[in-house]
Amino acid sequence: MLTTIADLRSFTASQHRAGKTVGLVPTMGALHSGHLSLVRESNKRCGTTVVSIFVNPAQFAPNEDFQRYPRTLENDLLLLQKDGCTPNGKTEVFVPEISEMYPRGFDTSVHTGSISQVLEGRSRPAHFQGVATVVLKLFLASQADTAFFGQKDYQQVCVIRRITADLNVPLEIVMCPIIREPDGLAMSSRNRYLTAAQRQQAVVLSQSLQLAETMLRSGTADSAAVQKAVTEKIQTAPEAVIDYVSIADPITLQELPAVESEAVILLAVRFGTTRLLDNLHYVL
Repeated sequence: MLTTIADLRSFTASQHRAGKTVGLVPTMGALHSGHLSLVRESNKRCGTTVVSIFVNPAQFAPNEDFQRYPRTLENDLLLLQKDGCTPNGKTEVFVPEISEMYPRGFDTSVHTGSISQVLEGRSRPAHFQGVATVVLKLFLASQADTAFFGQKDYQQVCVIRRITADLNVPLEIVMCPIIREPDGLAMSSRNRYLTAAQRQQAVVLSQSLQLAETMLRSGTADSAAVQKAVTEKIQTAPEAVIDYVSIADPITLQELPAVESEAVILLAVRFGTTRLLDNLHYVL
């Protein structure tokens, strides 16, 4: 287990000298099958994988769940070992302290543009600045060739692709499919916050996305009509409080008045104090 940026750089440099490509899977820990699917994809494509585990304080607002965010390092390491995540190489885990990532005097952040101002950015104004800053630091520290992110955080992947392109970071971004529970709920570290009743109700998110896809494939191109149907479906769950339902361009995330051939439907819904995200990338 690596704990310093210097050790991480030394490790990845040795892998590059050995002719291996390096994949990076950035996480905040509390690992589940969704995270492990990213590790497996990295190990398919790359000779070595670095899994970072770091609960990033910069992406949490003062009223958010930084202090109670699940920290399960021992179990995370067991999951990585048990899952056999190294079919063709070596998996290293990078677990820095906050002081390693943000040393005394740290005073720099990455400003994100218009793609970060909508949806999550509207609800959580400083969130993507914190995400972009820590992700860029991880890219530079690891010197990875490819980084793997989950589709559940669709807007986050769009923001990271934008900063990677704009700042000429020589690294490929791969977005991997959402991994779901058997009943359709998207896997998330925050699912453990749900009460039993909320957990049962939360399946309405994937059900509403299935409804949207059915409507689009049956010829309903009007975004407002689809949005209304999705909203009404979610509202059948007694504790659901909708933050947004968006039907947007999959690249710019700008709202689409009508869906012609491709769109992303994005949801953010609260159940009690737990805020869940889900989405569907629709292609005709």
